[in-house]
Amino acid sequence: MNVSYINPFIMSTIETFKKMLNSDIEPGKVALKNSTVYSYDISGIIGLSGEAQGSICLSFPKIVALKVITALLGVEVKIIGEEVTDGIGELANIVAGNAKKHLTQYDLSISLPKVVIGKDHKVASQRGVPTLMVPFKSSLGEFAMEISLKTP
Repeated sequence: MNVSYINPFIMSTIETFKKMLNSDIEPGKVALKNSTVYSYDISGIIGLSGEAQGSICLSFPKIVALKVITALLGVEVKIIGEEVTDGIGELANIVAGNAKKHLTQYDLSISLPKVVIGKDHKVASQRGVPTLMVPFKSSLGEFAMEISLKTP
């Protein structure tokens, strides 16, 4: 499995949080996802297609999502509503778009963002395609990125 494609997503996430949220984030150890362990409250998912297929997913606990969108908008957000769903979707879109610039060898296209909300939901990937997990720590809290990409 060629995992070199993960670095543009990690760098894009770090840059996006720095520029848009004024938040320094630190990636943890990249690991193969064990699907039975991880659950979330809100996830922004972008589909990837072209010469490689898969998805990128940014997933947050509810309290972290509220802090992230508060930082993004500059006004306190207290409930999961349109502001949060739009914001989380847009963050996933920006991360995927910026990473795509560094993955030209795959001629990727990205989908519109989808946002999933639900306490302790799990994000499943395409069968037979490994998913890599990247935990992140920040002053806003911990969150995770999942990248699943079937490369040629």
